[in-house]
Formats: sequence, C-alpha cells, structure tokens
Amino acid sequence: MNFPDGKPIGWVSRLKRHSPRLRQVRGPQLFLDVFDQGRSSGVRHYLLGSTPDVLSQLERRLRELHPGVEIVGTESPHFRPLSKTEYAEQDDRIRHSGADIVWVGLGTPKQDFEAMRLAESLPVVAIAIGAAFDFAAGTLREAPRWMTTLGLEWSYRLIREPKRLWRRYLFGNARFLKAAIFAPTRLE
Repeated sequence: MNFPDGKPIGWVSRLKRHSPRLRQVRGPQLFLDVFDQGRSSGVRHYLLGSTPDVLSQLERRLRELHPGVEIVGTESPHFRPLSKTEYAEQDDRIRHSGADIVWVGLGTPKQDFEAMRLAESLPVVAIAIGAAFDFAAGTLREAPRWMTTLGLEWSYRLIREPKRLWRRYLFGNARFLKAAIFAPTRLE
C-alpha cells in the first residue's frame, strides 16, 4: 500500500478531480500515530534501519512519548547489500521477535524494496518510513509547520542536506511533474 506522503500529490488529485481525492499522509506523523494508538491493542514494533546511535535515541524517545509501547527489536543493518545468509538471519530475528509491524528506515529507494521483500517473506506489516526515525529521535529537524502546510517541506530538506538529496528532488520532482501532467484525469 502506498500513501501520498507529499502535499503536491493532494494538489494534483484535487486539480484532476480524482475520486476519491488523495490527501497527504505524512510518514513521520503516521509513524508516531501508530505507536500511540497501537499501545491499546498491544501492537509489537520492530525498528530496522539507521545507525545504532539513532536507534538507541529513537527507542528511548518513543518509550518516553508512548509509555507502554512494545518495541520488540531494533536493528541497524550494514550500509551495503546484504548476502542471502544475512537476509535469512535478519528475517529469523524479526520472525522470532513476534513483531506485528517492521518500520524500515533505510533511505529511498532501498527501504521501499526492503519493505516489499519483508512483507512478502514474513507475516508482518512492513512500512518504509524514511526520515521519521531521525525526526522522532531528534537527530534531524523537521521543516517548520508553515513549510509543510504550503507543500515546501522538500525544499527545507534539500537546503539542509543538499549533497544527499539534490538528485532525488531534481529527478524525482521532474518525474512527478511529468506523471502529473500526463496522468489520466480521473482515477479508475
């Protein structure tokens, strides 16, 4: 399942009169909301990605914000492609943790492929969550609310991390504009 994480997707949906109309679902807020609301039903979470330091800060912060939350595992995989054996071992750790949801914060597009792989190979919901780990841990500042409201969060992030994000936004935004212009007017 894909959610419209960017504000411009909602704008295009409105302009093209899609039905139902798409509205932004910000990944970082979805992340915190599920942790909060999942407590009452005992949802078990597994955090996959980032660095050991960020994961440690993230786990501490989530437990402070959401007392009683069930975090059943954290893992910072190598910053290189994993071998088949390493994937199998990682899958075993996740399976044995009893996780219901695996939050994947490995960066785009790697996290998207990993979330799909996990969802197909394990009985879990796997959600690619991007920078939500860093935002929730407090290691990366989110855009001011007014920028998010105006759909300018991408520009804030580009200014903060130009070396890492320039290609994503230059080419990604161009692909988005092309798709938005040439996409059918109504969703089927």
